[in-house]
Amino acid sequence: MGQMRRAIILIAATFAFASPCAAKIVKFEILKVESPAFEGRTFGAVGTYDRILARATIAVAPDDINNKIIVDLDRAPRNAQGQVEATTDVEILRPTVAVNGNRTLFYEVLNRGSKLGLALFNDIPAVTNDLVKATDAGNGFLMNHGYTVVWSGWQGDIVPGGGRMTFSPPVVSGVTGLAREDFVFDHTNNPATGTLSYPAADLDPANTKISVREREADPRATPAGLSVTFESPTKISIKRPEGFDAGAIYEFIYIAKDPKVMGLGFAAMRDVVSFLRHETADTSGTANPLTGRIDRAIGFGPSQSGRYLHDYLYLGFNADEAGRTVFDGLMPHISGGKKTFTNYRFGQPGRSPYEHADMLYPGADFPFTYPVITDSITGKTDGFLARCMAAGNCPKIIKTDSELEFYQQRASLVVTDTMGAPITMPDNVRLFLLSNLQHYALAQDKSQMAKACANPTNPLNAGPVVRALLVAMNEWISKGTLPPDSRYPSRADSTLVPPWANAVGFPNIPGVAYPSRIAQPTVLKSEDMPPSKGVAYPVFVPKTDADGRDIAGIHLPTLEAPAATHTGWNLRKAGFSEGELCDNNGTMIPFAATREERVKNNDPRLSMAERYPNAGDRASAIAKATQQLIHDRLVLQEDAGLFTANPN
Repeated sequence: MGQMRRAIILIAATFAFASPCAAKIVKFEILKVESPAFEGRTFGAVGTYDRILARATIAVAPDDINNKIIVDLDRAPRNAQGQVEATTDVEILRPTVAVNGNRTLFYEVLNRGSKLGLALFNDIPAVTNDLVKATDAGNGFLMNHGYTVVWSGWQGDIVPGGGRMTFSPPVVSGVTGLAREDFVFDHTNNPATGTLSYPAADLDPANTKISVREREADPRATPAGLSVTFESPTKISIKRPEGFDAGAIYEFIYIAKDPKVMGLGFAAMRDVVSFLRHETADTSGTANPLTGRIDRAIGFGPSQSGRYLHDYLYLGFNADEAGRTVFDGLMPHISGGKKTFTNYRFGQPGRSPYEHADMLYPGADFPFTYPVITDSITGKTDGFLARCMAAGNCPKIIKTDSELEFYQQRASLVVTDTMGAPITMPDNVRLFLLSNLQHYALAQDKSQMAKACANPTNPLNAGPVVRALLVAMNEWISKGTLPPDSRYPSRADSTLVPPWANAVGFPNIPGVAYPSRIAQPTVLKSEDMPPSKGVAYPVFVPKTDADGRDIAGIHLPTLEAPAATHTGWNLRKAGFSEGELCDNNGTMIPFAATREERVKNNDPRLSMAERYPNAGDRASAIAKATQQLIHDRLVLQEDAGLFTANPN
């Protein structure tokens, strides 16, 4: 406790010298207004919506204490006032009639420039970036509830096109340094083409390093037949050697130049949301299109975007340059215990350390969790909440993870210390496991075979639960109504166990192997190139019952009356680094229809006929489970019919 208190006091002392000047949007250019949007579609009592496309220019003071943490900001070009400028795309959906809105700004952090969250909350059948047609609003959930929805670009390496939203940070010219790329092609084209994150300063292959390994844990190899050629400063061609399959990892180290100030993306989001919440106009007098409409703001981010929210909070960006709170609530979704490789020189925000790929990139290092704790390995004391606790601007947090995050994204370290002992969350944090879900699935998805995976995928969708939790978050920050209690596995009650089949209790299903490896973080020696691994942190996974169903967490109604074993994980198949975890994919293995069938197949799981001997048994159980979740405020009444309509 003494170390924790000293760390918070030290950070608080830093914040005491914050600049009184407000963060500024120096230009908010409205490019297009569609009123009404969605072909005039109306949304219940809220009515129609407007769609506003804009471009914002931010200007930040490099010497302001709120900005000094941004890597290379001090090297970036400055305007006449000594500030660093950057531009970002902005899109707004607002109720046409202002008084019909619920006065909450719902900001979705873009995922690689795209709007994944709208598909999740509004059950759109495909990720849609250009919101034009009436059907692009899906079930209309966010609009029916009156949210003002905002997106803006933050990732400085997004390639325009496909409706992706961009952010244009400044480039630091003349700076060079080593950069590293991992390529897993999952095809057998030879040669294979790779795109570099930064232009190469030296196009001589002799001054680069190329290696290959079949699995992440294997030693790097440079066999005969492996070579690299520069097609341009940002594109290489790799000649692939014999003896390695489609899933092999190719690592390329080269001298890069002209890094972008990627960390400025955090300030861009901060300043856009702060402007829309607090200002009436930009510095040139252009009116804020949300003036008088917003009382509170919630930030939501799935996957990469949730990891970005971890970084945003950890780096201290939840206050603008005037010290005003930006987000009242944050909802990181499927982000585990990871951050991002953004606020670094030669940062690559799209990287995410997984069991089979990107394992040695920054963004999965200590701290892994919200409370301030001490790392038993490095001796560091820190936590995601350290800076906001010091500044007094911590948001309410509702975090949701699928089962996949425990296998691929260090989720157990959210609720354990670095020795594996359980820790307690602060009162402003709620944690929820979406039991047995894979990383991401659309509402209309069906189980199918993925190209590189051994098992059929898992179609269970998180939408109904995250919708209910958004309503709970809005009531928490607007009315003080406490949300549901956390439902997350824990070492304290033995629902979080070592990642071994016998400890987990996973059934021995014929033809389905349990993972032999999961993503286990280590202390990285980043001064080495490539980085080398130090001591490993302990990681755990949810314990299951005899059907493979997680004991802890939120069970969707169809899991309370299951027809299959669902897992968050899947394995790579032969020809694609067999046996390694298969990226973000889960598994669905249906139960046998009859006892005779399961006995014939040596399947230990009860058959459908044994579980539900009478017509209507399963439907009745699903309906009962749905009503219990509605009572617990984990599913909305308006979603009650979804589970009988799609009983996966």
